Amino acid sequence: MSEEQDIMDHLIAAIQAGQYEPEDKLLSENDLAEQFRVPRITARKAYERLQEMGYIYSKQGRGSFVKDRHQRIPLLLSASESFSKKMLELGYDYQSRNVFCEPIEYNRKIFKALGVEETDRVFKIGRLRMVSRQPIALHISYVAEVLFQDIEQVGRDITSMYEFYKSRGFTELGGPAQTLLSISFPTKYERSLLACSSLIPLLVLESACEDLRTGKTLEFTRTLYRGDYFTYEV
Repeated sequence: MSEEQDIMDHLIAAIQAGQYEPEDKLLSENDLAEQFRVPRITARKAYERLQEMGYIYSKQGRGSFVKDRHQRIPLLLSASESFSKKMLELGYDYQSRNVFCEPIEYNRKIFKALGVEETDRVFKIGRLRMVSRQPIALHISYVAEVLFQDIEQVGRDITSMYEFYKSRGFTELGGPAQTLLSISFPTKYERSLLACSSLIPLLVLESACEDLRTGKTLEFTRTLYRGDYFTYEV
């Protein structure tokens, strides 16, 4: 493992220092193994882990190449704009797919944010965000049934919460000043949805969305962004 890690550290440092340009071809596994005087299987595992981490990619029969980590999607961390609308405005081949709508068990943090009682029902609605058919983010909106009484029936068809709110007369949307940002690594279920390895970090954004005219909290949101697909503007 130490030999594998040494190779990875060397290549990551070289990539970050600009010794490799995006799309540059790396040494073959045989040449890499010879350079570091290790078995070929060690070189192969080092490349596999670097690929899982988003530093390189492979082309069958052609070898391993440096991934362009600068050509990423700009992400504005704002609760006042529709994510779907932003992606389409930026010209991406974008899709939003509803992956679940189901009630949740009592969660003090979420119920408090929504201003509902422990006996009320809250539903979580998940939308998978995709660019060029690749999953890039999972948006989970928590909404209270007392505010949207038919959410159990219609929630599975929602692909844009902003459009849903506007259809219900909430047209001035915004969020509180406080937004929580954290880093985590994907669970098995999240990896299956986001098609990523356990080594890809996720940026987790937690915030609320309010109707600015009435002050009602419409949703509490937890969004998981794949760290290898975005640049962040805060």
